[in-house]
Amino acid sequence: MSFIPTGTVYGVLLNFRAEVDALAPQMTQPPYKAPPQAPVLYVKTANTWSPHGSAIVIPPRIPEVEVGATIAMVIGADGDVEGFVPMNDLSIPHSSFFRPPVKFKCVDGFLGIGPAMRDAQEVADPAEFRLEVRIDGELRQSVDFSQLVRNASRLLADVSEFMTLARGDVLMLGCDAGRPLARVGDRIEISAPGFETLLNTLAGEAA
Repeated sequence: MSFIPTGTVYGVLLNFRAEVDALAPQMTQPPYKAPPQAPVLYVKTANTWSPHGSAIVIPPRIPEVEVGATIAMVIGADGDVEGFVPMNDLSIPHSSFFRPPVKFKCVDGFLGIGPAMRDAQEVADPAEFRLEVRIDGELRQSVDFSQLVRNASRLLADVSEFMTLARGDVLMLGCDAGRPLARVGDRIEISAPGFETLLNTLAGEAA
């Protein structure tokens, strides 16, 4: 049976250096006028969760979606990391990264969730994670987690300063710049050494 979260799933923005560099000119403009000092979080609500192997239905009004390949921390009983799981954080392409609108991020089914959690005891250093995104078998993105602004332990510590994460909550490490686009009919595979490959296909709504 595919892994399914038992708590709240949080996404993180601006946690890859390339993403920060790409948006740096906008950070000094109104209404923000300065780069954010704390992690920028958003919630992937339970209606978005799609298990490994399932078809994700794309409404007709959405011509293409942005693939957000990432690995997430699963929180344990003591607020530590119990394990890690790959995720596909889909969204409707948009330019607002500081306050991501719910209507772009929380469409039904818009979070592919890896088939299994990898125990944290098996992971020497999350900075060694490497993801590959393939769409219909073609390599479209490679993600290097040594390029995080906040590494896994720092991100967890910084988030824990202003909110309590409970057992079963899930905290993504972030999505890198250069996220590929996909559309109805595409088969999306997210793979990483040491993890089972996450697979979802994009389907159109039934007539």
